[in-house]
Amino acid sequence: MEMNYRYTQHQITRGTRPDAETFNRYFLLKNVSVLRATYQIRLLVFLAFQNGKRLVIRVPSHCKAGESLKALMKSNPKLIEMEKV
Repeated sequence: MEMNYRYTQHQITRGTRPDAETFNRYFLLKNVSVLRATYQIRLLVFLAFQNGKRLVIRVPSHCKAGESLKALMKSNPKLIEMEKV
């Protein structure tokens, strides 16, 4: 898996952290109606891949996955889980 990093105005690599973490999972909490594969999500998937963990994205029950997120989930089925609450 390869990641193309984005940089800030001062050429510092942009980063992100999960909202919560357990011994085998990272959790990202989103409150949106449509969720796309944003840079934050792609970066957390890469982090999960590197550390042998799984990314769990918790969204409201009415949330729909955008096409880019569906493609990312299909290409990495063991790394990403979308949990509707």
